[in-house]
Amino acid sequence: MNEPFVIREILENARTIAVVGLSDKEGRASYGVSRFMQSRGYRIVPVNPQIKSSLGEKAYPTIEAAYASVGRIDLVNVFRAPEFVPEVVEETIRLRIPSLWLQEGVIHHEAAQRAENAGIRVVMDRCILKERMAAGWDALPQRQEHHP
Repeated sequence: MNEPFVIREILENARTIAVVGLSDKEGRASYGVSRFMQSRGYRIVPVNPQIKSSLGEKAYPTIEAAYASVGRIDLVNVFRAPEFVPEVVEETIRLRIPSLWLQEGVIHHEAAQRAENAGIRVVMDRCILKERMAAGWDALPQRQEHHP
């Protein structure tokens, strides 16, 4: 957990990020971080039953609903209180999503360990935006999507 190579692998390979707890309010950290990640080529999928949309994307009440609609999620990024993490982990495991990112202050050791034991790459108590900036925006190439 939190190994530099895991962080780099997630940032290089994730394209579609389900953001649990994404707000539709500009002043919220979840909104600002997700907007910036979106501006750098990541697809942001809001997961929040309290909103209809955020950042121009339809919001879904659960990760499962987002997954059913979007078809592929590479990373679950969590902006929720720690007590909600076990439920998020269970959905992530059930859907076989390869990576889980718990934002700064989102700490739940038992749930994170459960995710790792299920083969999910986990980053906990780190800001994805800060880590991406530390890696350098240009150092990680944008993967081109090829469609036949």
